[in-house]
Amino acid sequence: MESEAKKWGNGLVNGCQLESETPTNITIKGILGLLMANIDDESKRRVISLGMGDPSVYSCFHTAAVAEESVVDTLRSERFNGYSPTVGLPETRRAIADYLSRDLPYNLSPDDAFVTSGCTQAIDVALSSLVHPGANILLPRPGFPIYELCAAFRHLEVRHFDLLPEKGWEVDLDAVEALADHNTIGMVIINPGNPCGNVYTYQHLKKIAETAKRLKILVIADEVYGHLAFGRNPFVPMGVFGSIVPVLTLGSLSKRWIVPGWRLGWFVINDPCGVFTNPKIVERIKKYFDILGGPATFIQAAVPRILQQTEEVFFEKTINILKQSSDICCDLIKEIPCITCPHKPEGSMAVMVKLNLSLLKDISDDIDFCFKLAKEESVIILPGLTVGMQNWIRITFAVESSSLEEAMGRVKSFYHRHSNQQNGY
Repeated sequence: MESEAKKWGNGLVNGCQLESETPTNITIKGILGLLMANIDDESKRRVISLGMGDPSVYSCFHTAAVAEESVVDTLRSERFNGYSPTVGLPETRRAIADYLSRDLPYNLSPDDAFVTSGCTQAIDVALSSLVHPGANILLPRPGFPIYELCAAFRHLEVRHFDLLPEKGWEVDLDAVEALADHNTIGMVIINPGNPCGNVYTYQHLKKIAETAKRLKILVIADEVYGHLAFGRNPFVPMGVFGSIVPVLTLGSLSKRWIVPGWRLGWFVINDPCGVFTNPKIVERIKKYFDILGGPATFIQAAVPRILQQTEEVFFEKTINILKQSSDICCDLIKEIPCITCPHKPEGSMAVMVKLNLSLLKDISDDIDFCFKLAKEESVIILPGLTVGMQNWIRITFAVESSSLEEAMGRVKSFYHRHSNQQNGY
């Protein structure tokens, strides 16, 4: 299995123009599956994954009691065993609109909100409803690879703008201006950031909106990690600037409520000035939902109570755990010379870390690093190539502290074993 994984990694690296584009055949789940398959079967160590953003597998993370109770109650009511409207239950759409409106200077209508099967389906809806022959879209690098995959299936050209680590992973707005043309349908921002762990300021988001307005493109705001901010910058939804430029907000229950398996997401149009929402576009979106399968009806029916009755103390507990684990992660990174963190995470559940290959004697790139780490230490970390950054890695810190400390200790041992310095120091 190791040779097959290595062959896959080499083929991927050698077959892609890493400086200009992210491969469209990579998914996070796909490469994590290959890394898991590369684990040494004879090792007695437990596998620790710092690769997948699913905190529900750790006992320190759990959903709110009201969320569980709401789902149980709607299921047992036997009133939600049938089909829902393809765009979502009316009460669910209203609850999502009301929930997002709390942080906006205007009120969303239930007609602005569409219920999706997780944020992944919301991404597909956004790209599929906007695409036309010859169109292109601007995506962040590093970013979330599902966007590239969806774009490839829709024959939508991808153009990458860089996020700047020396500026807290802010958008390179000069690059956005240079990349956009009359066929550009929009730009994607992910805030709080995945994979970088950044949280954009109000001022930077406003600059993004003003740039998009000048270019006559809309903004697709991926806010699946919305409100999971624990640094100096508070979370500001992109929809705040909907009066400047139309914003499509994508989100879900998955991260904030620690329920990624429930697959309850949303696609919301923030366009108070009516620039984007002409009847033809909205009708096209509705027709596209006719061919999609949304979340289970009883899960949808639980959403109003979940959004309205979850107590603030639940969110505060999650934020405190993430802040503590991110601090532990960054402190331990400092003890491993071959990796550096250019910007301490301020939100979400992951951080991008730079590999210094000059300190390693037999590691060729980030793919090689992660596959050898999996085999030798039973630790799973995501290669940066997967999210568009060669010779970087993404570490997920949404794990219990003991597991995080053990995993990073193993990474440190791995460094000493592969260091090109005498005695590994």
